[in-house]
Amino acid sequence: MIDSAAYGAYLDRMPKTDLHVHLTGTIRATTFAELAAREGLQLPQEPLEIFANINSRPPDPALYVNTRVPVPQGPSADEPEVSYSLFQASEWALQCLRSADDVTRIVYEAFEDAHASATRHLELFFDELPPSLEHLGYNGYVEAMAAGIRRAETDFGMSGLLIAGIDRSKSGGHALALVQNLIDNPHPDVVGIGLDNLETSGPPERFEAAYQLAGRHGLKRTAHSSEHAPLASNTITCLDVLGCDRIDHGYFVLEDDDVVARVREEQVAFTGIFTTSRRSWRPWRRASIKAMADAGLKIVIASDDPGMFPTTLAAEYRIAAYELGFSPAKMREIALNGVDACWLSEPAKAELRERFVSELDALEAELFEAAQ
Repeated sequence: MIDSAAYGAYLDRMPKTDLHVHLTGTIRATTFAELAAREGLQLPQEPLEIFANINSRPPDPALYVNTRVPVPQGPSADEPEVSYSLFQASEWALQCLRSADDVTRIVYEAFEDAHASATRHLELFFDELPPSLEHLGYNGYVEAMAAGIRRAETDFGMSGLLIAGIDRSKSGGHALALVQNLIDNPHPDVVGIGLDNLETSGPPERFEAAYQLAGRHGLKRTAHSSEHAPLASNTITCLDVLGCDRIDHGYFVLEDDDVVARVREEQVAFTGIFTTSRRSWRPWRRASIKAMADAGLKIVIASDDPGMFPTTLAAEYRIAAYELGFSPAKMREIALNGVDACWLSEPAKAELRERFVSELDALEAELFEAAQ
C-alpha cells in the first residue's frame, strides 16, 4: 500500500507542464505590496489580505439549473466577509507596473514559483498592453516578458512560451486587429492566442475572423470554453470554427453525450483547474473534472491564477490525487498529457517527453519500493 506522505512527495516532485496561466494572476502578493507602496497606490487592505479575500461572484445562478453536475446555487462556507473580485485585484496590480524591469520581474517570479512545483514547461497568457506600460509599445512589452523567460530558462532549466490573450468582451474587429499586430510584429516566444474573460460576455463565433487569420499564419489557438456558459456547443464552435488546438476549462461539455464522445475520440486536451476565484464553484469544478476524466477525456491540470487564488500547480495535483482519488498511473498520464498538448516545436516536445518519462520512471521506482 502506498503511504500517503510518500505519495504527496511523489506528486510534488513529478515533472509538470502548466499550459493555462495568466501572467497577471501570477503576481505575488509581496511583489504587489512592494510595487503598490512605490507607486503610492491607495488600497482598501494590504495586498496579502486582498489576495486572501478574492472571491469573484458567479454569474446568474438561474443559468445553471438542472446541469448534469449540479452547480451550487448559494455561497460557500469559506466566503470572506469582505471580498474582492479577481478582475479588481488584477486591475490594481496592473496599475503598479511601470517599466520593462517590472514586467521582467513578474515573469521571472512566475517561473520561479512554477519551478517550486517541479514545472518544466510554462505557457503564460498575457493581456493587451496596460495603460501604465504604453510607453513600452507592444514590442518592448514582449521583449520584457521574453527577458524574464530567458533568465528563468538559465536559472531553472525550464522552457516557456507566451500566449496573447483576447478579451472576449470586446469586438471581433478589435480581436482581428490584435492578431494582425502579432503577425506584423512576430516574436519567437509568442506562439499562439487564447480567448479569455467571462464566456457569457462574448460567444466564440464572434472571433472567427481573428482565429482564422491566426491559423493561416501558423499561430496556435485555444479558448476558454464551456466554463461559464452551460453549453457544450461552444466547445464545438471553438474546435470547428475557431480551429482551436486545445480547450481551456471545458467543464460543460458534460451536458452533451455526443460532444463527450467526439472530444474523447479526437483526444482533445482540456486544461482543468480545481481552484477558482468563485469559491462556491470549487466543489463543482472538482466533480466536473473527475467526471471528465472518468469519461476518458484528455485532462491537463493547470493553475490559472496561482498568485491570486492562491494555489500552486503541486497543490492542484494533490487535489486530484487526494480528493478525487486519482492513482499514480492516472497522475502520470495527466503529466504526459501536458507534454502532448504543449506548443513547443515537435523536436523540443520529443525531448521534453523523454525527460518526463525518465523522471517519472525514477520517481515511480522510489514510490513503489517504499510501498513494499
